[in-house]
Amino acid sequence: MISVDGRETGIEIKQFQNLEEILLRIMETDELEGRIVTDVFVNKESFSEIYPHQAEDIESDEIESVEVKSVPVMDMALSITHELGKVVRLMDHGARRVAELFRQADDAEALEVYQDLMDVTRDFLNMVGVLRSESTKRPNSAFDAAADDISNLFSEMLEVLENEDWILLADLLEYEFIPAMGRFKTVIAELQESFETTVKE
Repeated sequence: MISVDGRETGIEIKQFQNLEEILLRIMETDELEGRIVTDVFVNKESFSEIYPHQAEDIESDEIESVEVKSVPVMDMALSITHELGKVVRLMDHGARRVAELFRQADDAEALEVYQDLMDVTRDFLNMVGVLRSESTKRPNSAFDAAADDISNLFSEMLEVLENEDWILLADLLEYEFIPAMGRFKTVIAELQESFETTVKE
């Protein structure tokens, strides 16, 4: 039996050679249009690939059932916007920690945490960009202003980093980076509002 969100698809397992073929066939149906897959259960056990194309190695004669669970894209987007507020708080905490370490002359530890902070910031900005493209109401002004601020600040911080002026970097993090990231709270709030409206419709 193959089902999507509790509904039987009518697709027969024995038509396919392996799990990958089954999953690709499910993706071709209209069942998942505008939805994101959250879970796959094979023989009532949760399945996720440990290595690429692992599903290809699971022969169809080993499979009794495949169940796919999904959520609407907008529900997932709304859920992510709620998490982004926590990420801003984490970045705030991280920036303060890096500034403190630089001021204590613990440069090695500070640089390590700084690198993690920059990685998280890049991922955060990418995610906000993706959500903004999915949003029906594009919060242009707040996003553009916040993105310009952070982009200019990144250039300045990179220059300071190359000059190894750790105290100036600590100041930039504390007095400019934290407020700049804080401006994204408005962007996140606008995105939330947009997705909440869409979900209700």
